[in-house]
Amino acid sequence: MDTSYQKSPAQPRLTRLADTLRNLRGWKRCLVAFVAGLAAALALPPTGVWPVLGLAVPVVLLVLEGIEPCQRRASLTVGWAFGFGYFLVALHWIGFAFLVDAKTYLWMMPFAVAGLAGAMALYWAGAALVVTALGLRGLSLVSGFAAWLAVAEWLRGRLFTGFPWAAPGLAVDGMGGLAQTASLIGMTGLTLMVVLWAGLPLALLGPRRDKWLAAVLALLLPLGWLWGEIRLQQAMDIVPGVKLRIVQPNIPQQQKWREDNARSIFDELKTQSSQSGLETVTHLIWPETAVPFLIDESEVARTELRPLLGGRTLLITGSIRRDSTDAESAIHNSIIVFDGEASVIARYDKWRLVPGGEFLPFRRLLEPLGFRKVVTVPGSFTAGAGPMTMAAGTAPGFGALICYEAIFPQDLVSAVDRPQWLVNVTNDGWFGHSTGPHQHLAQARLRTIEQGLPMARAANTGISAVIDPLGRFVSILPLGEKGIADSALPRALPPPPYARFGDWCLLVLVLCAAALAIVLKRPSARKG
Repeated sequence: MDTSYQKSPAQPRLTRLADTLRNLRGWKRCLVAFVAGLAAALALPPTGVWPVLGLAVPVVLLVLEGIEPCQRRASLTVGWAFGFGYFLVALHWIGFAFLVDAKTYLWMMPFAVAGLAGAMALYWAGAALVVTALGLRGLSLVSGFAAWLAVAEWLRGRLFTGFPWAAPGLAVDGMGGLAQTASLIGMTGLTLMVVLWAGLPLALLGPRRDKWLAAVLALLLPLGWLWGEIRLQQAMDIVPGVKLRIVQPNIPQQQKWREDNARSIFDELKTQSSQSGLETVTHLIWPETAVPFLIDESEVARTELRPLLGGRTLLITGSIRRDSTDAESAIHNSIIVFDGEASVIARYDKWRLVPGGEFLPFRRLLEPLGFRKVVTVPGSFTAGAGPMTMAAGTAPGFGALICYEAIFPQDLVSAVDRPQWLVNVTNDGWFGHSTGPHQHLAQARLRTIEQGLPMARAANTGISAVIDPLGRFVSILPLGEKGIADSALPRALPPPPYARFGDWCLLVLVLCAAALAIVLKRPSARKG
């Protein structure tokens, strides 16, 4: 294989290292790609070591450069190994859910974590296959890989119910003002740009034209960062007459679903809610499945809520709900809104259910093998109708998001009735003090920037927060602590470009990056 076009007397060591990576074969190339994937995941929160991408991405691209266009199996395995290492680290927190009832579920943990990481890596394998089949090299490969990985991530967020958790674009959570570009291009657009920027060091091995073009592309990073920092100088406006109180009860997951704890959990929520200043609170927010009973069907609970709410305060709470109008009494994971007299005035049913948690995919195949969904209700949860804007008394209407619905950038809010704020209730107690709750919060924060909407987030064990439409924390309750957070409601911004045009912005980016890859492509000088 001829690589002489890249050699430079000033860079003999760098060139030798590059040639070594290109010339790897068999398991060695897969091992290097796997380690690069492990390292790349450190760019995600809470570690946020995003500069590591500038090493991991060029390494895997150099390995791909050493694969002939006809070697499809090799390109697939290298791409898969890179993705498997990345998702193994990024998604390891899922294993904590199987420790809650270890006697029943622990044996499933390696299958779930490794199986999910392996399945997600298939998308990255496809991106690697495309760029090697096209014979891309140097800056052409960098641009093409960024484009096709963005396409792979777009598909990952949609196919088979979708699971866009841990997108590389989430690395901007630790990159200050650069996160503001989510308002323009969304999370998947950020993935394209982050991978593109991370791969630019590869251009140092190319001709002068590539170096100059890479410098221009690299300049977009500080410019985007500076634009974001200027955007963050905006003062926060608030909605007059609205005061929120978020309650974080910090109930351990092992105790949360025990029937004999129902009374103590309900009392704890009421005690936390009734702390000093409740008389000025207009909206009280409890987390997902706040109590282990059907609160809207309990006359006792409603009787006890009336004096707490005092005829003035609305309660927004996560709850399991039974649909009595359904012949089979369908069970929903819901948000229920009670008015000041503890009467139900609005309901929202979660429509994006967690595979393996709230329903079991391929149930007929997996149940005979002993697999079970983690949340123990009879049968499976029933999905709701879709995004909706809920009435909220004296506050503007809000968009409801339950648990991992906040990780999806698309179809987040009603297309016909735009809300003015978001309420995200969740129970991250399943995942202890792992990286999961931090990543969940970071993704919710990106949704506020993309949509230009503030968010009130109530999490059972944390991290609860009020976030303004620029992604800034107005108030926050740390992971694993009990407490309340009182806050004004920030005012929404006009819909930013991503909220108006969605992934059309991504399409423009992908086409530009793909076109650049084709323009830069050189005739292959490879030998059979």
